[in-house]
Amino acid sequence: MSASSERVPRLLALVPYLLARPGIPLREVAEDFEVPEKQLRKDLELLWMCGLPGYGPGDLIDLSFEGDTVTVGFDAGMSRPLRLTAAEATSLLVALRALSDTPGMLDAEAVQRAVAKIEAAVGQAQPAGVTVGLAIREAPETAQVRDSLQDGVRRERALRLRYYTPSRDEITDRVVDPLRMLLVEGYSYLEAWCRQADGVRLFRLDRIDEVEVLDERAAPPPHVRLTDTSEGLFQPDPSQRIAVLVLEPDARWVSEYYPVEDVIELGRGRARVMMRYTDLSWMVRLTLGLGGDVRVEHPAELADEVVRQATEALRKVEHLPAT
Repeated sequence: MSASSERVPRLLALVPYLLARPGIPLREVAEDFEVPEKQLRKDLELLWMCGLPGYGPGDLIDLSFEGDTVTVGFDAGMSRPLRLTAAEATSLLVALRALSDTPGMLDAEAVQRAVAKIEAAVGQAQPAGVTVGLAIREAPETAQVRDSLQDGVRRERALRLRYYTPSRDEITDRVVDPLRMLLVEGYSYLEAWCRQADGVRLFRLDRIDEVEVLDERAAPPPHVRLTDTSEGLFQPDPSQRIAVLVLEPDARWVSEYYPVEDVIELGRGRARVMMRYTDLSWMVRLTLGLGGDVRVEHPAELADEVVRQATEALRKVEHLPAT
């Protein structure tokens, strides 16, 4: 079993386990989960970044430490035990709840009936010791963005968006003609004709800072076609360059946050991944930001540029006046 497939069930089980044992020593937790204490601390650090939509105070799991003990301050809804394995509970209930919280895309009542049937079946299964919370809450600003987008789609009105693009690390203002809302691979998107890009684009909701519904009617070109997401959102583009990276355990988040291909487990939490990119400078910044937790195997152009910029930065540091 890979490190990732072992870690996910452990993370799902940790919160209900700790809720039942406030103030438990970290040593005992590590022994019960049969992991080194160093790995347990990394798991707890990751849980701090997990929680409910909104991902702000009052949404994320909160842990408090006193000496070598740990206590859960906020469980983000992970408090009611389901009689399912972690994989079953995650793939069924969490996915259905995510769908039900995307207004306008499907029959919410049908989803709720399906959830009720699954919950009934869960009650007849054997307990797996894992708690999965079903309450979904959004921060007010996230809910406002979603409501405005839905309003624009429903009334066929153009939208002005303030949008963050991580691949270029920039925020842009643009006017779009909305086409639909959709949920792909666990994320909600607005699909729209972008007047700035002169093409159809998908805007991830959690990267939209502001939305303004305009008075003018949405007017996408008549030749516009909706994106085919049946085989996933990101398809290989022959024009993109390919980087082969070896990720250390602390950099494995890259393979979960960005689209990667051919994840090969190397043991001890390390992995080799293939990652497509268009902008060399963006790829260099990402690699430099990971420090010693990544090694570039290919292409040589990327590896050479990373070494050049890292060497230049070290040279500048060496010539800084002593304080």
